[in-house]
Amino acid sequence: MYNEESHFSKALKSIARDQELKAYFQNSEELFPILIKGANRFVAGETRTEGIERVINLYNKGYQVSLEFIGENTKSEEECILAKNEFKELIKDLGNKQMKATVSFDLSHIGMMISDAVAFTNLEELAKEAQKHHIQLMISMEESQKTDKILSLYKRISNSYSNVGITLQVHLNRSSIDLNDLLKNTGKIRLVKGAYQESEGKYIPRSEELNKRYIEFVSMCIDSNHLVSVATHDEHILMELKAKGFLYCPNVEVEMLDGVRPDLLRSLKEDNIQTKVYVTYGSEWYLYLVHRIAEYPPNIYTFISDMIEQCTDREKINTY
Repeated sequence: MYNEESHFSKALKSIARDQELKAYFQNSEELFPILIKGANRFVAGETRTEGIERVINLYNKGYQVSLEFIGENTKSEEECILAKNEFKELIKDLGNKQMKATVSFDLSHIGMMISDAVAFTNLEELAKEAQKHHIQLMISMEESQKTDKILSLYKRISNSYSNVGITLQVHLNRSSIDLNDLLKNTGKIRLVKGAYQESEGKYIPRSEELNKRYIEFVSMCIDSNHLVSVATHDEHILMELKAKGFLYCPNVEVEMLDGVRPDLLRSLKEDNIQTKVYVTYGSEWYLYLVHRIAEYPPNIYTFISDMIEQCTDREKINTY
């Protein structure tokens, strides 16, 4: 059966990596100022200062926070070092403010596209700095062709640093085997449905089958008494996990992207469930924004509304 929402989501994912389209939007004097207004709901700003201001606001309201300097697929070692240094300064800034925060990132942002050696060197430096400041690190998951490399680098670092976690895409066929393996490590596991466009046969499409699998993966983590981040905006899944009592377990948190379902996350926090907001900043917001709309298509309505209203007041936009 034809599903308009699924078709729309697939179409967005197909243009997410169109570099020509990205360059056109970001270099357009007419479109860029309008698009950035819509992006403000989902991205704190382009600077570290703006990102930190946003997480302090949320932290003071009782939310746990995760912050990411947006970027991926960095192709020069010089750019990788710049990205690594930005993350290092971010870790220091959060630590100096004595915030129990998480810093998230893609391994392809800090060197994986150059070599595993470059990526691991930068990762190890960040893990050491984060450990010193009592900051958690969370490695994001990328396209499935990168999964083996990402998991290999994670396992190497987790042997020495328990403050590093890993993200797992539940929709990939291989993830059941990967989860059983990851449960042997101590790092937190962040479970996401999966936002990347993959080849047919490699993944389970959005469906009741995928929802059941997500709940099963959470259950496996809880049975193993493993730290787990339930990173989804799917209210049906969250209500079922809540009814089972899973969300009240001390090793479980619910994580949502900044600007997506703040009403739902607020209601969970008010019910004494551990909640976390995932905040981003940086100039590379195009890919992130397109994926956020593709992941939850109703976001297109709020995105367009924000552009029309030219709203810049984040307290007005976000209702946490």
